[in-house]
Amino acid sequence: MVKKPIVIVGGEPNSIFLEIFFKSIKANSYKSPLIIVVSKKLLQEQMTKLGFAFKINDIDNKFKNFSKLDNKKINLINVDYQFKKCFEKISSKSNRYINETFLIALKFMQQNKFSKFINGPVSKKYFLKGKTLGITEYLAKKAKVDKVAMLIFNKDLSVSPLTTHLAIKDVHKNISKKRIYTQVKLINDFYKKKFNKIPRIAITGLNPHCESNFQNSEEDKIIIPAIVKLKLKNTNINGPFPADTIFTKSLLKNYDVIIGMYHDQVLSPMKALFNFDAINITLGLPFIRISPDHGPNYSMLGKNLSDPKSLIQALKFLDK
Repeated sequence: MVKKPIVIVGGEPNSIFLEIFFKSIKANSYKSPLIIVVSKKLLQEQMTKLGFAFKINDIDNKFKNFSKLDNKKINLINVDYQFKKCFEKISSKSNRYINETFLIALKFMQQNKFSKFINGPVSKKYFLKGKTLGITEYLAKKAKVDKVAMLIFNKDLSVSPLTTHLAIKDVHKNISKKRIYTQVKLINDFYKKKFNKIPRIAITGLNPHCESNFQNSEEDKIIIPAIVKLKLKNTNINGPFPADTIFTKSLLKNYDVIIGMYHDQVLSPMKALFNFDAINITLGLPFIRISPDHGPNYSMLGKNLSDPKSLIQALKFLDK
């Protein structure tokens, strides 16, 4: 039986993604065909500059004969724009190109009922400014779903922020019991389907030491009542835990997933523990979406020094 392709969007053109893509396919063989949606000219320029020499198999978004695909060549859907300036630096000039790569890839997946999707990083400052908080929310809007969650996954420990790319001053206004229930359900459903297990989940508090010097803290009003209700629904969940102690070794071994109240509360210790050995999975979409756990990193562009570990892990995860 032919394995369905993994569809990959290159993302921000001025990023290290193509470098780590080249390194990933050179270092490993994958059973699933890989199809990348990107500018052919950009890919060729980066390949030459970085010293790689892959042959290219040009296909289009109407391609159907997937049994003929293999990974001896780069299977490419070309998105060609005549906007040279969009490839000079990270700016809003790249927005139209990036959006087109996503639209082509998502339509291609929908038409062929594909379920495996990877995207390279984009600039939140330019591509997403004023539109949405992150690619998680961007894809949810495109897929017309309203309940999604970010899971930074590692086989030993995963983390999931309840709020994603919000300013700290806005976090407390976006925490609710309903949001916690949704997050836990999405995580439980994912672990049951993928690993046939109910995950052991720890939930952090919002305030230092899970307490505050005012009445009706978020722990008292929202987090503790939500945990109490979830415990009655046969979920393996505990908390709230202070964020400054939950990542200690004695507690970590007891949990598969830690849900935090905001982005850096759980992603900072996660990266300290695992560096780039983790993948960003969006739960709740009609397909499995993974993004390597790093940004465009323009300062490293062209230096051939970037670590491909996160993309390799993403490809291995989807190749199973």
